[in-house]
Amino acid sequence: MKLGHEQLERLRFLARVVQREQQHLLTTDQRVFNEPFTPARARDLAEKVDEAERVEAFVSRFGRLQDTLGDKLLPLYLEALGEHVGAAIDNLDRAEKLGLMPSSDDWLAMRKLRNQMVHEYIEDPATLADALQTGHEFVPTLQSVVQAFLTDMRARGWTIAET
Repeated sequence: MKLGHEQLERLRFLARVVQREQQHLLTTDQRVFNEPFTPARARDLAEKVDEAERVEAFVSRFGRLQDTLGDKLLPLYLEALGEHVGAAIDNLDRAEKLGLMPSSDDWLAMRKLRNQMVHEYIEDPATLADALQTGHEFVPTLQSVVQAFLTDMRARGWTIAET
């Protein structure tokens, strides 16, 4: 399918954005999870401001990358392929079939997890620690989705050389 100039530029822009967001997430992930995130660490966040800020950055960056991939890049990518763009779950299922993500169910679990990390933040240290540790375990999945998009977009000539 022939892409219009604006559509191609938007795809290229979003490709650059997800690369940056991925790098920011990986950096924060390394800083937060240099050791397992325990309920004790979660309880101590009120007193450890620097660590609390790193945790907030992780949650924010995790969610932002997921939003950019699923809510911005995926619909535009599907449109560029000439695919029907539908409800989010339909788009995720299509992305799974296209090999862009391992599982739309995992993606939905990540979305639920992100919401849990945000809403359980103050209430329950054990729930927060579990959610954060699980979020950390999903980082490689997000990374693989970014790489799948970028690899496919490069193969189609939709992006400029890898940065």
